[in-house]
Amino acid sequence: MSAWDDVASTRWRWPRVRMRPALKVLAFGLVLGVWQGSAVRLMQLMRPHPGHWAPAFIWEMTSAIAVTLLLPVLMTAVLNAPSPRVGWARFLGIHAAAFMVFTSLHIALMAGLRHGVYALMELGDYDLGPPVYALPMEAQKDLITYGLGCAVISLLHEWRERQARALRSAELEGELRAAQLQSLTGQLHPHFLFNALHTIGSVMYEDLPRTDRLLSDLGQLLRASLERTEPTWTLAEERGHTERFVALLAARFGDRLEVRWDVAPGLEAQRVPSFALQTLVENAVKHNQDLRGALEVRIRARAEADRWALEVEDTGRGFGAPSPASGPGVGLTQLARVLTLLHGDRAQLERGAGPEGGARVTVWLPRVEVA
Repeated sequence: MSAWDDVASTRWRWPRVRMRPALKVLAFGLVLGVWQGSAVRLMQLMRPHPGHWAPAFIWEMTSAIAVTLLLPVLMTAVLNAPSPRVGWARFLGIHAAAFMVFTSLHIALMAGLRHGVYALMELGDYDLGPPVYALPMEAQKDLITYGLGCAVISLLHEWRERQARALRSAELEGELRAAQLQSLTGQLHPHFLFNALHTIGSVMYEDLPRTDRLLSDLGQLLRASLERTEPTWTLAEERGHTERFVALLAARFGDRLEVRWDVAPGLEAQRVPSFALQTLVENAVKHNQDLRGALEVRIRARAEADRWALEVEDTGRGFGAPSPASGPGVGLTQLARVLTLLHGDRAQLERGAGPEGGARVTVWLPRVEVA
C-alpha cells in the first residue's frame, strides 16, 4: 500500500530538509537562472536597442532562487494532499492555500532581491510594473511553476517510498528467516522441549487421554514453529497457538501457573506478528520460574480508536529485578524489531509494571478494517 493511500491518517506532515540536497537544488536553480537569463538576453540582442546585459540575468536568477527557497511549501502540500483519492475537498483546499502562499512569497521575495541587486549594480530603481497587471501575470507563471514542481516532487516521493518499501521487505525477509531458526533456539528453546517431553513422560502411564492431548499440542506447536513463513497471522490463530504452548507449561508447573484471557469482541481477525504472544508468555514464566507462590499471567486485547493493544501482564518480580533465566534475552528486542519492520512508527512496544509490581508488556498495533 502506498503512502498516498493512507486515507485514515489526518496528522499534518512536514518535509525534512537536509543541507546537502538543499544546496544541490539551490545550485541547480542558479544554473537554471543563468540558462534562462541567457535566453532572454539573446532575445534582447535581436532588437535594435538591446539595453544593458544585466537585467535579463537578474530577473531569471532571482526568480529561480526564490522558487528554490520556497520548495518546502510545495513539499508540504504534496505530503498532505498527495492525491485526489484522499478526497477532492482536501486535495483542492490544501493546494489552493499552498499556491496562494507560494505565489505571494515568490513575488515578494523576487521583487525584494531585484531591488537589492539593482541598487548594488547601480541600475536605478527596479519597477515590477503596475500591480493590477504585474501581479496576475506573475501568478499565472507561478501556477505553471507550482504544478510542475508538485508533479516532480510527487514522482520523487513515490520513488523513495517504493525504495523504502523494497528495503523493508528485504529486511523483513531476513528477519523472518532468523525467526525460523530461532523457533527451536528461542521461541521453542531446547530446554522447553526437554521439559515438555519429561512432563509428558511423567503422566503417560497415569492419564493416557491427557498424554494424547499434550503430544498433540507439542506436535502442532513444532509444526507451526517450523513451517510458519508468513510474518503475521490473526489474533485467533495466535491465541490457539499460545493456548497449546500454555497447556504444556501448565502440565509442568501445575497450580503454580494460571493464565487468564480477556479479549475484546471483534479483535479476533486483527493480524499480529507470528509468535508474539508466545514470546511474551514465555518471558513471563521464564523470569519467574523460581517463585514459590503462584504466578498469574493475564493476556488482554483491547481496542482504542484506530489502534489496538495486545497486553501481557504477570504477578512476578517485574523488570529490573534479578532473574533466574539465562541467555541473551533477545525476545522483546526481536519483537520490537519485527513491529518496526511491519508497521514503522504506527506500532510500538511498551514495558511497564502491573498493579502487583510484576512486568507488563503492551504491544500497540494499527487497527484495520476486516471484511
